[in-house]
Amino acid sequence: MSPALSQGLAEQARALAEGEVSSRALVERSLAAIEATQPVLNAFRRIRPEAALAEAEAADRKLAAGERAPLLGVPVAVKDDMDLAGEPTAFGCPGEFPVKTVDCEAVRRLREAGAVIVGKTNTPELGQWPFTEGPAFGDTRNPWNTGHTPGGSSGGAGAAVAAGLVPAALGSDGAGSVRIPAAWSHLIGIKPQRGRISTWPEEEAFNGITGIGPLARTVADAALLLDAASGSHPGDLHTPEPLTLLPAASREPGRLRIALSLRPPFTGTPKPLDPAVRAAVVGLAERLEALGHEVVEEDPKYGPVGLTFVPRATAGVRDWCDRVPDQSLLDPRTRGAARLGRILGGGPLRLARSVEPRLHARVGGIFRRFDVVLTPTTATPPPRIGALISLSGWRTDQARIAACPYAWPWNVLGWPGINVPAGFADGGLPLGAQLLGPANSEPLLISLAAQLEADRRWYERWPDVQGLEEGDADRDPAVA
Repeated sequence: MSPALSQGLAEQARALAEGEVSSRALVERSLAAIEATQPVLNAFRRIRPEAALAEAEAADRKLAAGERAPLLGVPVAVKDDMDLAGEPTAFGCPGEFPVKTVDCEAVRRLREAGAVIVGKTNTPELGQWPFTEGPAFGDTRNPWNTGHTPGGSSGGAGAAVAAGLVPAALGSDGAGSVRIPAAWSHLIGIKPQRGRISTWPEEEAFNGITGIGPLARTVADAALLLDAASGSHPGDLHTPEPLTLLPAASREPGRLRIALSLRPPFTGTPKPLDPAVRAAVVGLAERLEALGHEVVEEDPKYGPVGLTFVPRATAGVRDWCDRVPDQSLLDPRTRGAARLGRILGGGPLRLARSVEPRLHARVGGIFRRFDVVLTPTTATPPPRIGALISLSGWRTDQARIAACPYAWPWNVLGWPGINVPAGFADGGLPLGAQLLGPANSEPLLISLAAQLEADRRWYERWPDVQGLEEGDADRDPAVA
């Protein structure tokens, strides 16, 4: 790993502000690393070499003139469901999409903070699946083991950050789509409170279940990117009170009561917990006890939360399909989800939304006795490339629920959750655990995650990227 690329978001911002490096140098290194690994990792859908270098030079001029901003001159990436002026927003779909002329609000805020956006990362069609593969862009691979997926739907962002191509990236999370690739790529991934980061020009995304969040190698870097992107637009439906979260990463959380929950919500489909995942999460619980916290096995009372998720998700797919230039090119599973969304998008959707306050009261009951819930992020290690891409719609749903049954309830609730690295399974495959809290609990979750990070020092482990730069897609990189 190049020392320049191993620098995190905060370290690069500091080095730029103190004149130790230029933005052009950092962006050149990022673009070179993307180009070298793209044939194997395939993390990016769109790369912006000319535009990014011009923006880097502009940042260098501002730095030389004494201007300062939180991310001035730092290269970052965003997922391909976010509007970036000068680029199309295909959201993983095949076909020719129009070029956007205006940044979405989250990108606008990143630019306002001084970030240089080097490209847009890969995502499966409309962010539906926990793998990042598709006919529009090919297979995005896991830098820890290239025979396996980095997850999804923010899989390109996870692969890019894990490999050090950028120090951090914005993804989006509609059913775990930030937390799952963070788990399977050995990263911090934050799904913040609904509305913490604006989804404008959408007043809400996928009927309120999808939010934007950061992926980074450290808690402080994730909090820094989250602060930079956070804020509301006048058209947003969800406008939580503003929070500044970076200070929480250097604050002790105090002694907490933590519920260890290994049982996922009911879905009517089998979803056994892999022994390696169980051992990793229980091991993390033991470390939390060693740090002075009280950990008790207890499950949230999820109730019928799954019945409220499906109408919101499928109606969101339906809405997005209506914008696709050529729907005949879409995956049959996408078209099937859109058809279901047309059926469920009326009364069932209104009913699903109306019961959310009751779900808050039911699931939130656990926070009367506990401060945080600890669960696996996924039930399995990352699947092999190609394991899910050719399945039927029903079998895909069964497979994704079996692999990822833990993350999506917090999307229905709209509450914050953080993935933290939990260890590795055989084959160097990363595993993760979730820290979950009630509404607006990001400061507590970030403080607890930072305490764990200081104890576990997971950011010191990197995948071996040299084999990726040599273009060997069949090589399983060893842990460096």
